[in-house]
Amino acid sequence: MLDTATTALLRAVLEEVCEGVSRHETGARTHVASKILEAATKGETSPDSLRQVGHEALSHAPTMWR
Repeated sequence: MLDTATTALLRAVLEEVCEGVSRHETGARTHVASKILEAATKGETSPDSLRQVGHEALSHAPTMWR
């Protein structure tokens, strides 16, 4: 289980990466969140690295417009 500080970091990174994504795009947001969480559980806690993971995930995220 992740500590409180790491959880807050993951939420902040997710919100930053998905700032232009509608809250209704749950598929895209979930995809990005899962990739960020996956990186964090493997030990990645650098905000810059997590942002990079998030942006990469967003570029491959499912969307209702594809």
